[in-house]
Amino acid sequence: MTDQPLASSPQSAWDYFRYRVNRDIGGALAWFGAKWRQSLLFKIVASLFALGLVIWIAVFVWLASDLPEAEALLTYETPLPTVVRGYDGEIVHSYARERRVQLQYADFPDQLIQAYLSAEDKTFFSHGGIDFFGTANAVIDYLNPMRTGRAVGGSTITQQVAKNLLLGDEYSVTRKLKEMILAGRIEQVLTKQEILELYLNEIPLGRRSFGVQAAARAYFDKDVDDLELHEAAFLAILPKAPERYGRKGQEQAAVARRNFVLDQMEKNGFITAADEAAAVAKPLGLVTQRRERSVDAGYFLEEVRRELIDRFGETAEDGPNSVYAGGLWVRTSLDPVIQLAARDALRDGLLRYHGGRGWTGPIATIDVRDGNWASQLQSSPLGINFRDWKVGVVTSRSGTSARIGFADGTEAPLTNLPDRLKAGDVIAASPAGGSWQVRTIPEAQGALIVENAQYGRVLAMQGGFDHRLSDFNRATQAMRQPGSTIKPFVYATGLDNGMTPSTQIDNSRFCYYQGANLGEKCIRGGRAGQFPMRYGLEQSQNIMTVQIGMTAGMTNVVDEIEKLGIGSFDPYPSTALGAGETTLSKMVAAYAALANHGRLNTPTVIDYVQDRRGKVLWRADSRDCRGCKMDEWDGKPMPRFGLKGVQAMDARTAFQVMHMLRGAVSRGTATVLNPLGLPLFGKTGTTTGPKDVWFVGGTQQMVAGAYVGFDQPRNMGGYAYGGTIAAPIIKSMIEKTKAKWSDLPPVAPEGVRMVRVDRRTGKQVFEGWPTDDPRSAIIWEAFKPDTEPERFTRQDEIAARRNEILELIRAGRQNADGAVRDDDPDAPRDFVEEQGGIY
Repeated sequence: MTDQPLASSPQSAWDYFRYRVNRDIGGALAWFGAKWRQSLLFKIVASLFALGLVIWIAVFVWLASDLPEAEALLTYETPLPTVVRGYDGEIVHSYARERRVQLQYADFPDQLIQAYLSAEDKTFFSHGGIDFFGTANAVIDYLNPMRTGRAVGGSTITQQVAKNLLLGDEYSVTRKLKEMILAGRIEQVLTKQEILELYLNEIPLGRRSFGVQAAARAYFDKDVDDLELHEAAFLAILPKAPERYGRKGQEQAAVARRNFVLDQMEKNGFITAADEAAAVAKPLGLVTQRRERSVDAGYFLEEVRRELIDRFGETAEDGPNSVYAGGLWVRTSLDPVIQLAARDALRDGLLRYHGGRGWTGPIATIDVRDGNWASQLQSSPLGINFRDWKVGVVTSRSGTSARIGFADGTEAPLTNLPDRLKAGDVIAASPAGGSWQVRTIPEAQGALIVENAQYGRVLAMQGGFDHRLSDFNRATQAMRQPGSTIKPFVYATGLDNGMTPSTQIDNSRFCYYQGANLGEKCIRGGRAGQFPMRYGLEQSQNIMTVQIGMTAGMTNVVDEIEKLGIGSFDPYPSTALGAGETTLSKMVAAYAALANHGRLNTPTVIDYVQDRRGKVLWRADSRDCRGCKMDEWDGKPMPRFGLKGVQAMDARTAFQVMHMLRGAVSRGTATVLNPLGLPLFGKTGTTTGPKDVWFVGGTQQMVAGAYVGFDQPRNMGGYAYGGTIAAPIIKSMIEKTKAKWSDLPPVAPEGVRMVRVDRRTGKQVFEGWPTDDPRSAIIWEAFKPDTEPERFTRQDEIAARRNEILELIRAGRQNADGAVRDDDPDAPRDFVEEQGGIY
């Protein structure tokens, strides 16, 4: 019977196709049945084949049942570090536990791609995810009884992506089979370019680096587009043994493997023989220490890190925008120039105060008896970035000789040995010829902050000598008595309660009632007599300050202090002299409010935060600008942002206080700053003991503050004053950054009248003009409307002199006659010494 002819109609064609299929299947089944009946061997072979097929299908289903979806790679986010920028947009730091930089496919140089293809997968662009020849070679090597260690991988680049991103690095046949299944799925979901992009961004390459850009920085301190041919070939050998080829002592093996990759590149037609020969002749050229793009601002950057963790979380488990995986871009207010100047000024001030007091003891101690001191140093966070100093450990001490060891395992002789030095002491040392000499870390510590007065943006923050030695941030965490730096806010309260800068205040004595048992207590002031309020603030007169506080009401004083964010204090006279506790950061913010017409801003270290794609997630300045996004101009004045901060003090009062504090710099307790030639205002502070010394002040644009004291408060010595220790620190910092400080005179708010007054009496004058001489008898004074003082006359001058002489006579008689006695042994010996700041 012959085949039916092919029909011309579609229906006939379909019928013919069905006929052929049925006929062929029927024939095959008839043949299989005949063979099955006739041959025992056929039965065995067919049964084994069927069993193998069933097993293969079962294994495939089992392996594929719990595999991750390849589609997840479409939305995969590379864990990226957070990059921190300064106020000008330049990178200053990054928060990273791994080195990662994400690039796009177009960013990878062709030569680098070719190196990886030659080393890892030369048929990448032609296979479907699996290289069957490579897999067969891997199986043979796996079954080889003479093999030592792991079998050769045989994995394609696609399989490596599946392993690195979806499966993990388990060494088993099961993982290999899953890897092959996933590779096929990935090839269906992603393009070849997308697969390569993932691979080159995620591959672990040693030195805590993931991806080729991070590795290029780690091994050569270059970006990928700056790599030479031999360097690209070296990076291509790292996937085989990422922690081996970059180590010391492995240079020969690394060169051999690199040259193999170059040879493969030449055979694949990527480079010429001449290119290969030139690259082979070059050394590895690995760097031992890369240049870190980081400003030495550890205290500032730690404050940023803490705030980011509080807001976004620390790891990927905390959310998509975490600090160590979210790839955030953070714009901070850090000014690197001011920061480095602040760091150096504080360090110089601490060393200057320490002087020749001798060695203060070890930074820490470790056990050197078991010989692993080098690894202990490496794992320790201790370090120092000051001149040529290094942190090391005393490995041995015998009489007048000792040796010091460093984290890299090297040792050297140690000189200038203190008596208390012993083996195991972690110390600072500096090179001295062929040896090292012991250096002293100042025991007294301190802090310095610089803040933008109008917006509260912290421009610099140094919370101690070096954050590597102590991460306790004294700028924000140390609670200290502010001493006389609190006085401006007592005077501000007086101004808000009817006083003026010319109000006469008694500086002779202050008496207060201590109760029925103790009676009245009187304390004499410094220079006896009546003086204008300005004099009391410029010269930091305690009696005048307490008189003002008590007259205005100490409840009002502590309310004023609390409104300015300094702290919540008790309404006692000692509070007016700085007996409460606060932080440097709060004091600087309060002084910034004085410069900002009474508007208080919360200090900020972060301007705004963006995600990895540039979307703004958070902004410190939340002011609304109505009309800023109009499609078309409506003809009205240009929209502007409103004022920032809260009005914590009357603008006129704030300016009056700031204006008086300019006198503290020109002729008061902070004259050390006057030679700078800037319109500076500020106040020194020296607490009881003295235990802390302060200076806070600046210009109307920028305010700075510094304090020095021991972490465990104790007497600093009778010669320690804010004007001799803290103010010079600020002066040094300003000298190094003077170009950033405005020399424009401060602008007064509406409602302030500038009046010529006699500096000694505070009365208004109409003859003569103020001069640039700080001791000029006539000065400008700021008054609120209708509070200007009366005119000064010759009779007023005579009366003032007469009263001053009489007060001196009375004081002398009191001393001679013992008019003010205190024989009660239980009574406080000295109000000022017991109850707060003194200068």
